[in-house]
Formats: sequence, C-alpha cells, structure tokens
Amino acid sequence: MAEATLKTVPWDKARVLQWLQTYGVYAGVALLLVVNIAITPYFLSAENFRTQAVQVAPVIIVALGMALVIGTEGVDLSVGAVMALAASVTALYLGYGLLPALLVVAVFAAAVGLANGALVAFVGVQPIVATLALMVGGRGVALVLLPQLEDLRNPSLASLGSGDVLGIPYLILIATVLALLVAFVVRRTTFGRQLLAIGDSRPAAELAGLPVRRVLILVYVGCALLAAVAGVLATARLQASDPTSLGNLMELSAITAVVVGGTPLTGGRVNIAGTVAGAVLIQLLTATLIKHDLPPSWTQIAQAIVIVAAVYAARGRGKR
Repeated sequence: MAEATLKTVPWDKARVLQWLQTYGVYAGVALLLVVNIAITPYFLSAENFRTQAVQVAPVIIVALGMALVIGTEGVDLSVGAVMALAASVTALYLGYGLLPALLVVAVFAAAVGLANGALVAFVGVQPIVATLALMVGGRGVALVLLPQLEDLRNPSLASLGSGDVLGIPYLILIATVLALLVAFVVRRTTFGRQLLAIGDSRPAAELAGLPVRRVLILVYVGCALLAAVAGVLATARLQASDPTSLGNLMELSAITAVVVGGTPLTGGRVNIAGTVAGAVLIQLLTATLIKHDLPPSWTQIAQAIVIVAAVYAARGRGKR
C-alpha cells in the first residue's frame, strides 16, 4: 500500500504542473484581480481599467512579435531599441504629416528586422548575439537622430494616443486587432505552420524543403514592425519623443509575458492568448505594487519571482 501511495505522488505533481502550464497565467490574473478588488481603493472604476489597458497595450504588441521569434527558438533583444528609434523618426518626420512619418518609421523598423534576420538566417549568428548588437546600435542611432526629449504637438498624433471609438481607446483596439491577426497567422496560415516547424527542428525543416531563411527573416521583420507600432503608440500617448528612456527593459517585459503565457523558449509552439494574459499579469502586478506605495525595486523582484515560477512550471514542456 505504501509503495502504491509513493507511486501516485509524482503523477499528482505532474498533473499540477500540467495545469499550471496551461492555466497558470489565467489563474494569476484572476488572483490579482480578486486581491485588488479587495484591497485597492477605486480599482473597479472605469477610469482605472482604461488606464491599465492603455498602459499594457504597447507591451502586448511587442510581446506578440517576441512570441513569433521565440516560436522559432530565437529571441529578439532589440525591440526596446526599435521603440526608441520609432520615437525619434516620428519626431523628425512628423512635420510632413502623420502617414509619411509612419511610413518612414516602418522602413527603419524593417531595416532593423532585416538585419537581425539576415544575421540569424544567413550568417548563422546566435539570435541573442545578433539582436544584442542591434539593441545597442539601434538605440545609438535613435539618440543620434534625436539626442533629447522633444515635445510633440500634432493633432493627428494626439488623436491616435488619446482618441477612442465608443469609449474604447485606439491603443486597445489596435492591440486587440494585432493579437487576433497574429493568432490567425500562427494557427491558420502556411507561414505559421512553417514558423512552428522551424522552432520544432530547424534541420528537419530544412530537410523537408521549407523556406527556412525566408521565414526567419520575415519573423524578425514582423517583430521589429510590431515594436515600432508600440513605439509610435507610446509616443502618441505621451505626446513626447524620448529615445533615452522609451522602451528601456521592454525586451525583458515581452520575454516575461511570452514565457509566463505558456510559449516555451525551446520553440515549436506559440500561445498568443497566453502571451496577452502574461502581459496583463505583469501590468496588474506592477500597478498593484505602485498603488500600495512600494518602491520600484519591489516590482523588479516580483517580476523575477514570476519568471522563476514560470520556468519551473515549464519544466518538461517540450516542443509540439
């Protein structure tokens, strides 16, 4: 009897870990909501929910691109620098109109993504090294273009940052549409299946005749474009371009959201719904600590604990 009991313990532990892998991030969000409803004044106010949603929107958008990269068993450390670059370029070209400025931003972001993808796909540089180079160089270019904070007074940009449709801010609508689009690409398109196959096993994908290099380049370009969108939206919301601080540590927030959301760092799988929930979890955790007057250092410690817990729960969660 004792021997049988001992044999059931690992099975129970495995079942708990599997549950955490699948639903842990949603349980975490629910728990934080309950705690805040109980102890945080005015948490249920519409203004508070609007504020939280607007603040998390750029993180969600960057995390969507990061999820695609991690799905190929890569990582992109340059997303924060791309946000800063987008802010600088927006400020420089906004005088020609919002649309021309956005087109120039897209060109700059695509160039960064193309460089990242080429280094990974053609040169064979490890993703963390390739994107680290662009992380440093991209922010350097942003600071050369715009060395300091600059206030932006543009009606179109202001409308993008603070406007809404039926009370729903543009930032939330854009993040929602992009999340649905990325989920569709991953689940319903040939490109998405190729992306996951590369993450599952790049040598096998090459032997199967898949366009591995082309897919990798498109993934990194897509990630950079999404980071640029987040940078423009953050700039629009602040009505100021600040390449010195915009996007700082955003790569870590995005990676945390992806990993906590159930996408394994080993690639081969992408969980978009979990990624969005992971970003919301980080935002709620940060807001909770701030609202209760805890110093920023506690936020970093709390995020570290969340990352460790997610990595622990992900043990044994392999590829598809």
